[in-house]
Amino acid sequence: MSGNNRNIISRELIWEYALLILIFVLGYILFRQAQIFISGALGAFALYTLLRNVSFKLTEKTGKATLSAAIIVVCVLLFIVIPLSLLAWFIVAQLQKINWDTASIISPAMQAIDIIKEKYHVDLISEKTITFVAGKITSLGQSLINGIGDFVINVIAAMILLFFLLTGGRKMENYLSSLIPMKNVNKKETIEKVSVMVKSNTIGIPLVALLQGVISWIGYISFGVPYAFLAAFLTGLCSVVPIVGTMVVWIPIGIYFAVLGLWGKAAGIVLFGAICISQSDNLLRFILQKKIANTHPLITISGVVIGLPLFGFMGIIFGPLLVSLFLLFVDMFRKEYLCDGNETAETGEDRKEGDDGSGS
Repeated sequence: MSGNNRNIISRELIWEYALLILIFVLGYILFRQAQIFISGALGAFALYTLLRNVSFKLTEKTGKATLSAAIIVVCVLLFIVIPLSLLAWFIVAQLQKINWDTASIISPAMQAIDIIKEKYHVDLISEKTITFVAGKITSLGQSLINGIGDFVINVIAAMILLFFLLTGGRKMENYLSSLIPMKNVNKKETIEKVSVMVKSNTIGIPLVALLQGVISWIGYISFGVPYAFLAAFLTGLCSVVPIVGTMVVWIPIGIYFAVLGLWGKAAGIVLFGAICISQSDNLLRFILQKKIANTHPLITISGVVIGLPLFGFMGIIFGPLLVSLFLLFVDMFRKEYLCDGNETAETGEDRKEGDDGSGS
């Protein structure tokens, strides 16, 4: 009997591992083929996390999940997708007006280098490097224009997926929760962490970019920066780039004014960028992240660095989420398998004492 039981157990393990391998292989194939829709899928998930409670309340009033989902999707189209699409269309129109002639792009830079070379006998950079950088800028502008098709595809995919996520609601959440191989306490903590982080990044990061754009737009208009709105849009967009951030925009503008001999404007735009734009970026980002999710700044910075190559623009939201989940799972493993009961209890008591002390 024992031999038969062992054979049965070994067969069950073989079938279990075989099924897991089959699931992973098919999942990998499907993921590779659906990579073009990854931004749309992540966007739909982020919107669902923000709107799930609204959907549940609306379903209770209407009694129809399909109707409430349709209403929410229409509202998202009217108040989020269409305004963003019009903004993207305006930016593309502005980019198309710009002359992307490489010679005209590198001419001001070469003039500045020649002036510095004549006065100070310092050769800053070669013409080949300038030409290479200008070519990259040109290709970036063209890629932004050519990316409209992918944007439309992902928006359509996001709206369709959002509709089905909203109609599924709690059934889908319960099913996904049953697939997580954790204790119920850890499942709850993980789901709460995901929800808070997605809300934090979905609301906080675009809001910081918007405020950055408004602040920089006011400054650019004041200093007479050409294409002030486009420059402000790029400043807000670059606010999500770690470390360098908005410096990518306002330092070249300062150099541009210096090349033209407008030293007052050059100094003014650099000071405005360093004091107003950069400092407000740091202040707004850390206040909002702390306010919504109590996220450490290093998690946000490292998450954006990791997330952008993985998920594209949506990596701004889901990159910090990946880092936070990694740290959460490490802490769960430590509590579950590395700490004994006494250490866990002491840690809990220390936290309580710390809470009491901070509350007093």
